[in-house]
Amino acid sequence: MDIQIRLEQPADYSEAEQVTREAFWNHYSPGCTEHYLLHVMRNSPNFVSELDFVAVANKKIIGSVVFMKSFILGDDGKRYDVLTLGPIAVLPVFQRKGIGRMLIEHACTTAKDAGHRAILLCGDPRYYEKVGFTAAERFNIRSSENKYLAALHAYPLYTDALKNAAGRYFEDEIYNVDETEVMTFDAHFPSKERLTGTSSQQRFQEVLAMQKDYSPKT
Repeated sequence: MDIQIRLEQPADYSEAEQVTREAFWNHYSPGCTEHYLLHVMRNSPNFVSELDFVAVANKKIIGSVVFMKSFILGDDGKRYDVLTLGPIAVLPVFQRKGIGRMLIEHACTTAKDAGHRAILLCGDPRYYEKVGFTAAERFNIRSSENKYLAALHAYPLYTDALKNAAGRYFEDEIYNVDETEVMTFDAHFPSKERLTGTSSQQRFQEVLAMQKDYSPKT
């Protein structure tokens, strides 16, 4: 299968949102919010348009990945600018074929060439540690609530990029979507059944529970 990765164009927006909806439907929760998130984040000043990629096969979009600007508030009082990856989506029929890895590797190379420091995200360790990410705890990076999360991962884009960046990670507030607005937006799509208790939802809750408090060394 011939797959092309290219920058997303305005004409792709609707199709990419549909792909994202299909990829995330009932995955983390009944229904999903990621397609709405993709829709609104493109208009944010913190959206990184030069890292907005789609994967295309047979002239159809089968995957996408986007980034937002974010930062680490270092324990040394300094601010370290980084990127947040997500959402990343691949149509279910094309999953487990390496397309997500292709999108990530292409985006990471582009981000490195553009001079960015590092990429962070929250996701399942079973997947992201296979595609080059490292537990953020290894860099002493915590959540904004100052907790170590098993889901929080980092990808330094050059040697020692995060060597002195221990601190709290803050992603853009746009990720805190309004559920009412999500439902209004989703009404424009074909109706789909919302399921509860799927295996992926159970796994998500397991990973969320894998956290511990930060205890600074004295």
